[in-house]
Parts: sequence; structure tokens; C-alpha cells
Amino acid sequence: MFLRRIGIDLGTANTLVFVPKKGIIINEPTVVAISVVDNRVMAVGQEAKEMLGRTPDTIVAHRPMRDGVIADYRVTEAMLRYFINKATGNVRFFRPEVMISVPGGITSTERRAVIDAAMAAGARSAFVIKETVAAAIGAGIDIATPAGNMIIDIGGGTTDVAILSLGGIVTQTSVRMAGNKIDQAIAEYIRRKYGLAVGDRTAEEIKIKIGSALPVENETSMEIRGRDLVQGLPKTIQVSTNEIVDAIQDELAEIIKAVRYVLQETPPELAADIIDKGMVMTGGTALLRNFDKLIGQSTGVPAYVADDAILCVAKGTGVALDNLESYKRSILASK
Repeated sequence: MFLRRIGIDLGTANTLVFVPKKGIIINEPTVVAISVVDNRVMAVGQEAKEMLGRTPDTIVAHRPMRDGVIADYRVTEAMLRYFINKATGNVRFFRPEVMISVPGGITSTERRAVIDAAMAAGARSAFVIKETVAAAIGAGIDIATPAGNMIIDIGGGTTDVAILSLGGIVTQTSVRMAGNKIDQAIAEYIRRKYGLAVGDRTAEEIKIKIGSALPVENETSMEIRGRDLVQGLPKTIQVSTNEIVDAIQDELAEIIKAVRYVLQETPPELAADIIDKGMVMTGGTALLRNFDKLIGQSTGVPAYVADDAILCVAKGTGVALDNLESYKRSILASK
């Protein structure tokens, strides 16, 4: 297979692989299962996620990315190799060029680790692009124009907020507060209120099915199973939407603080553009019900969720890789 270029959205929760002209061909959880006995990678992606919280002593299933950056270099390299091989097929005539998205607040050492891991995993050359730039390109925003565009990318590990103009970032911030911390807050709330221990997967399921950023009139409820902390036995409870709203208020406030900070730092001319156009939200956590309304109410600037919000960053990496010359400034600035 003559596959030359691959765009990878290496997320804390999910990894997406984009191939120009084919679109997104892989969308799997960023999870790796390792055998403790011989230190061998046993499963990657969806298969490994199924093992989370269910492994025997001899297998460890964990997420090698934490807060958007590499927490375990060796495992990340093995995972990248798996995704590159899956995208290109095991028989390769060419080593592909790879473009990987990274959070805005990443350090030069962390950036270097991403490039090194991609090269070690079989890439001919590796570029990095900031998530906000990739998300804007993937959302169909023309970032080359002399107009202000504001992007809020809320993923699993980080929230990146930036103002883009003339192909570059004018002002930005990145906070390590996103989907995973929201899941933890839900699990902690259930532990505190009901004395019930639930895992990360259950907390994430609650957020997706009944979560909301604002209180709702017509609540939905959900049955949850977990372990009773007092008796140590399995137990079932019911939780409703407005309880989840209470549970995640502090985490959402932290994200809104980041949005307000970027708005306060924006030059006046660009601020006028943003009031006209509104703020674009991308990333999986942007899909939390009523989150766009909450951000709009808190800032006075309209916010809306991009089409295919989860896929924007991956699409953007692929488009940027396909048009390297046009986006060179945006990419070089983040190399």
C-alpha cells in the first residue's frame, strides 16, 4: 500500500488516524494492555479498553498519555507503531510522513518525546501541530485570513483555548482540566453521596448518557452498579441529570476561567471579530449537553459546537499534512 502521509490525533482518551483522501480510518481508545510477566504489549485500543479494571495480576491495562502528553514513552511508541501499521498495512514500501497534534501548553521536551516516539514507531519524518490550529482547520475555519477566530478544544486530558489570525496563534492557554477530570468528579460525587465505588468507565458512561452542564427541567436518570464501600458488596443506585450537574460544577468553572482569560488577553480588533462570529468548540467533551450554552452565558459571547467535534483535530492534522506549504508557519511555530 503506497501510503505516504498520516495525521494522528494522539489524545488522552482516544487516538484517531486520518489519511488524506480516505478520511478517518482509525478511532480507538488510547489504552495499552501489557503482560507483567514478559513486559510484552498484549492489546492496544478497543481490545485493551475492554480490559480496563478487569485484568488479573499478570496484566496491566493503562493509558500511556496523561493530560495530553506522554506519560510512558515505551508504551506510547508501541501504541504508535500499532496504529501506523494498522493504517499502512504490515507490508510497506515507504515509511510514512506523520503529523501529530499536541496540546498548546506542551514543553519542548514533551514535544521532542512525541517526535522521537513517532520516528521510532516507523515514521520517515514527524511533524507536530498544536491542537487548536488542527481543530480550527478540521472545523473548516480559514485561519489564514486577517480575522480573529476563537477555538476551544476540550478533549480528555487538556482544554486548549486560542485566538487564531493570519495562520498563527495570537493568544492561547492550555489547562489540564477536561473530560477525564470530569469523570473523576462524577465518581467522587457518587462515592461521597451514596458510598458507592464506581470505575472510570462507568463515570464516563454517566457523563455521556445523562450529563449536562446546566440544570434541566426534564431530568433523565440512570441505574448504576458498583461496590458498596460499607458492606463491600455489589449495589445498584439511581442517579439523575441534575445531580451530575452539581458534581461537575467546579471542573466546568475551571474551563470557563481559561476561556475568559483568553478573551481578556485578546486585542480589541480581534475581540470584535469573535463577538460577531462566536467561539467554536471542538473535542469530545464539547459534546456535553448544554456546555455551549453555559460558556455563552458565562462570557457573553456566543459559543457553538463544530460539526463532528470529536473528529476536528484528526481531520485538521491530515489537511495540514496534505498542504504542508500553506500551513508551514502554523506548524513550524509549534515544532
